[in-house]
Amino acid sequence: MRDRDLPIASRRLEENSEEPVATPPPQVVIFAGRASVASALTGGLGVIVLLAVWFFYFTRYNHRKGAAVLRWVERACSHRARVLDTKWISANLLQAHFAFGAHLFDNARVTIRLQPRPIPFKWFFSLWHRQRETLTFEADLDYAPSFRLDVFRHRWLSQRHGNLTSEAREWSIARPGPVILTTRTRWAQELSPVVNTLMTSRGHNLLSVRFRSESPHLAATLPLEALTDEQAAAGFMSVLRELAAGASAHH
Repeated sequence: MRDRDLPIASRRLEENSEEPVATPPPQVVIFAGRASVASALTGGLGVIVLLAVWFFYFTRYNHRKGAAVLRWVERACSHRARVLDTKWISANLLQAHFAFGAHLFDNARVTIRLQPRPIPFKWFFSLWHRQRETLTFEADLDYAPSFRLDVFRHRWLSQRHGNLTSEAREWSIARPGPVILTTRTRWAQELSPVVNTLMTSRGHNLLSVRFRSESPHLAATLPLEALTDEQAAAGFMSVLRELAAGASAHH
């Protein structure tokens, strides 16, 4: 009986050994891997194309804006100056050298700092920190100033008048004119013409003014938002001439 059972047992072992084993087909895994890589490459290529289009578009925008500002400044000089050369130091920084007539300015240089629009994360950082677009004028005077002066303009605005009047305490609100805070213990007489110019309505737009005995003798910075057209540029150049005249008044 045992010998007769052997073929049956062997057949059962053969049948069990021939049962299929469920394994994932390798072709499916390879196809899925290739699809994910292709999708990633397509997405990366799309981002690169988008950034390239963004960069070239806003670079061109900055170049047009910088060129327009230089034209306003050149025309505002009433044919007393001309642009010698211009150079883009970066995508948002334009520098130009001017040649003025005699007894005006020597070695004049204009630097226009725009928003870094071509680079998105730098633009966001600049907007976050409220950095402004500016124009800086630097030049030497006929006579080097005998003083050293740095002037920075600060303006504080308040929109809380309604809250102040609603409180029980009585407030007296005044609107004073410009206030000068100085670190000098003695006010030099030669500073008066310069400060008087800065106290005028046209001088209020300047962000900073610097006088030095070394080159450049004069440096003044103006926000571009205040330089909207040729007439505004003419007012800016007029203030610069008054500052230069005031600094040289005692020579």
